[in-house]
Amino acid sequence: MKFARKMMALAVSLVLFVLTVPTLAFAADGERCIVYAQVPEDWTAPCIWAWADDGTNAFEAWPGEKMKADGNNPGWYYCWIPAGAGNVIINANEGGVQTADQKLEAKNAWLTIADADTVEVSYEAKTTGEIPPYVETFAVHAKVEESWRDVRIWAWLAPDGTNAFEAWPGEAMEAGETGWYTANVPVWVNSVIINANGGEVQTEDLTIDAAEVWVTVDAEGAAEFTYDDPEAPDAEDITVHVQAPADWSAPHLWAWSAPDGTNAFSAWPGEALQEAEGGWLALTVPGWINSIIVNGNEGSVQTSDLSVDVGKDVWIVVTDAENAEVLYEEPAAAPAAPDAPATPVPAAKEQPAESGVNPVVIVIAAVVVIAAAAGVMIARKKKRS
Repeated sequence: MKFARKMMALAVSLVLFVLTVPTLAFAADGERCIVYAQVPEDWTAPCIWAWADDGTNAFEAWPGEKMKADGNNPGWYYCWIPAGAGNVIINANEGGVQTADQKLEAKNAWLTIADADTVEVSYEAKTTGEIPPYVETFAVHAKVEESWRDVRIWAWLAPDGTNAFEAWPGEAMEAGETGWYTANVPVWVNSVIINANGGEVQTEDLTIDAAEVWVTVDAEGAAEFTYDDPEAPDAEDITVHVQAPADWSAPHLWAWSAPDGTNAFSAWPGEALQEAEGGWLALTVPGWINSIIVNGNEGSVQTSDLSVDVGKDVWIVVTDAENAEVLYEEPAAAPAAPDAPATPVPAAKEQPAESGVNPVVIVIAAVVVIAAAAGVMIARKKKRS
């Protein structure tokens, strides 16, 4: 039986390995490659669309990320993409023209585009000078009065005064179709000024978080800002389902929007969860929330802050204050226990010298049971796309 125990241990190790294999994700601090593109003269504002082999997109929406002109190499544009996003399309004219899908290696690449059907890919530099460093950024949007022309943004880190741009009045903001101007600034920035007319008109210093922000400016330069798109349609309410520990009395839900801190409820510990079908507790909350705390015992015991996707129903399984699992589909019900035998089975009086059961069969059966359990566990971790 020693052999069977060793095989069982090996089977368990293999299952644990399967459960801990990481899924593909594009982390902000992950490896990145730069993609250069030289496009035809009639291609304006080139963008890059990129995705991984499993279909994970590098950017939120078509036409992707706007490529930046390389001032040292006229006609060339560049953009950093995750190294795992090796499938790219270069497009321009607001997505009106595009190349075919290009399969790239996980290294810096230079694409020379003669037309939509003719693309030459090289992994040897076609540009001169040093490759610009990758800098993580976030978007700043501004809506200003019509009298403001050549809208720009000045950005810096307070209190040390490190500037994001070389000289005042800063980076030009790009006008959008909805009347908002947009520019990207480095994530280390915490202060901005929106200005125009060669810097003659401007807002006061605005202290902001490193998150996408919308700034509204009146004719006198007075400004207000929000971290929620003011013109986005209101998100529909969502339902939060919770399984709380049995010793948590009167479980409540606290919910808010980060980083702006808008709370869904007026006071801690929030709103009481109600009994729902399938043994769940549930509560309907605004669809704009993205952060949740489940608490009990009048708020004296609670989970940590749980980040959730905006606008999606969610199922939260709380094991204890330190352990909670967030799911976007209801987990499968636990398998029913086998029926008890009709009559008790008498205990064996003595252990036979040799068992008639092949230990390999025991191991195979055990692996099947463990693999089945693993399947349930994996299904519970899977997010709805």
